[in-house]
Amino acid sequence: MNFSGVFYIFVVFTTIQIIYYLIFTSVFFLKKRTKKQTAFPVSVIIFAKNNAENLSNFLPSILSQNHPTFEVVLIDNNSSDNTEEIINLFALTNSNIKLVSVENNEAFWGSKKYALTLGIKAAKYEHLVFIEPNCKPISENWLSKMSQEFSKEKSIVLGYSTIINEKNTSNFLIRFYHFIAALQYLNFANLGIPFMADGKNLAYTKSEFYRAKGFINHMKQELGEDNLFIQDAANKTNTAFCIQKNSFTESVISQTFFHWFLNQREKVFLEKRYQPKHRFLIGLFSISKFFFYTLGILLLFFYPTLTIVIFFGIYFLVQYIVIGIASKRMEEKNLILFLPLLDISFLLIQISIFIANLKSKPTHWK
Repeated sequence: MNFSGVFYIFVVFTTIQIIYYLIFTSVFFLKKRTKKQTAFPVSVIIFAKNNAENLSNFLPSILSQNHPTFEVVLIDNNSSDNTEEIINLFALTNSNIKLVSVENNEAFWGSKKYALTLGIKAAKYEHLVFIEPNCKPISENWLSKMSQEFSKEKSIVLGYSTIINEKNTSNFLIRFYHFIAALQYLNFANLGIPFMADGKNLAYTKSEFYRAKGFINHMKQELGEDNLFIQDAANKTNTAFCIQKNSFTESVISQTFFHWFLNQREKVFLEKRYQPKHRFLIGLFSISKFFFYTLGILLLFFYPTLTIVIFFGIYFLVQYIVIGIASKRMEEKNLILFLPLLDISFLLIQISIFIANLKSKPTHWK
C-alpha cells in the first residue's frame, strides 16, 4: 500500500482541522465597537411545560433584570403540574408577567412551536428575547447586553448559554459537545454565515418572525424552533451575536446522558433541512476530524513515527491555544484539563449518532 499517498491525505485533513480551530477564535479578536447603546423595550419569552420547580428557582433572576422596560411572557403549554400556580404566584408581585395558557388541540397536539407562536403574538414589544425555564442569566445586565445588539440592520441576535458544571463524566462530555457547537455557530455568524442558534439565549424581532412566516416551514418537526428558524430567517446582514460575559445564560442538565443522546440524534436529523453550504461546513468538521484520527493512528505503524507525532503535536497545540482562549472568555472551566479525551469523546459521540440514525430514525421522525 502506498502510505505516502495516505500521509498526504492525512496532512490535508489535519490542515482542515487546524483551519477550523483558527476560525473558532475569530470572535475573540474583534475590535470593540463604539455605538449608541439603545435600551429597547423587550419581551422575554419562556416556554414552560411541567416546569414548576425550574420556574421557582430561576424566574427571580429574570424578573430582577436591570433593564428599563421589559415584560416576561410565560407560556404554560397544558402543564399537568402546578406550573400555572407558580406563574400566578409570581404575577401577584410582578406586574410585568403575562401568562399565555395553551390548551392542546387536534392540529397542534403538544406542539412547542404552536405554543411559542401564541406567546410571540401575545408579546407587547417588538424585540423578543428567548430563554428556557431551566436557565438563568448569569448577570442582571443580561437583557440589556442582548438587546443592545439590535439595530436598524440587525434583527437577530445569537447569544451563548453555558451548562452548569456538575463535575461528573456525562456533564463534561455534554458541556464540551455544547461548547464546540457554540464555537461553530458564533464564529461562522461572525464570518457572515449564520446557520444555528441556542434557544436558551436567542433574540429576534417580531417583524423578523413574521417575515420568515414563523415556524410554518417546519411546524411538524418537534425540534428546531431555534436552528430551523435561523435557517429560514438569518443572513449575513441581519444577524448579530453577543459574547460579552454579562450576556450569558446558564442552564442545568435536566435529562440523563441517554436522553441527551436521543435529543442530539433528532438535532442531527434536522440538519437535513439546512442549506447545503451549512451541511457542508458542519459535515467537513466532523469528517476531517474522523480521518485525522484514523489515518494518523494508522500511519503511526507504517510511516516514520516522529513525523506523525509532530503533526499530532501541532494539532493539539493549536487546539489547546484555541480552546484555552475560548473557554476563558466564555467561562467554561476545567474543559482544557481533559481536552484530548474530550476531543476523542466528541468524535465517538458523533460516530455513535451517525450509526444509530442509519439503523433507525429518532422517535419523532417516524
